[in-house]
Amino acid sequence: MDNSNKKRVVVVADGSFPVHAVPLGFLAEAGVIVCCDGSTRKVVAAGYIPDAIVGDLDSLPVEMRERFADRIYEEKEQETNDLTKAVRWCRRSGYTEIVIIGATGMREDHTIGNISLLIEYLGDVKVKMVTDYGIFVPYSKSCRVDCVAGQQVSIFSMGEGTAITLDGLKYPLKNRVLKNWWEATLNEAVAESFRVNFSGGPIIVYLNHHNVPAH
Repeated sequence: MDNSNKKRVVVVADGSFPVHAVPLGFLAEAGVIVCCDGSTRKVVAAGYIPDAIVGDLDSLPVEMRERFADRIYEEKEQETNDLTKAVRWCRRSGYTEIVIIGATGMREDHTIGNISLLIEYLGDVKVKMVTDYGIFVPYSKSCRVDCVAGQQVSIFSMGEGTAITLDGLKYPLKNRVLKNWWEATLNEAVAESFRVNFSGGPIIVYLNHHNVPAH
């Protein structure tokens, strides 16, 4: 594999495999496909070949181990989950843009944990999580977010005492300190972008797939 390739990496976690055109579109046009070990069977069944398989290998069948022996990266430590191990591998390999799919569905505790991990991945890479229903994007500083009018938007404060101002949404906020996750959810875009100003943080922005093309 050419580690100098900075094309988009799609990491496939071992949750519900996507069926919506948006996450499947990212997978179809991925520069590199990285599987958490348990997702390998689903990716192969969908007609794709992983470029790397990362994890503790507890969910990887023997036939897959043999078939893809040249692209397996085993990490036995149990302090992090396979999704974090896969993202860490992407960083070490020099990739700078990561799209995560298959990280939700099935067990709700895994879903919540995986979404919250987006904050841990902020830094030297751009990362977002794409589901069958929308996109989660973490931010560490104030930002302008592209969208479409009518798109449903939710903001989640992941830091204590974060004051948030929202402009360009149906329900604006002015220096609102969010004390719980629900407080800035169920909003709506009124234009092609909106502004989020905040101190403290970080935050996670969710946008649903309302009238959004496959990319």
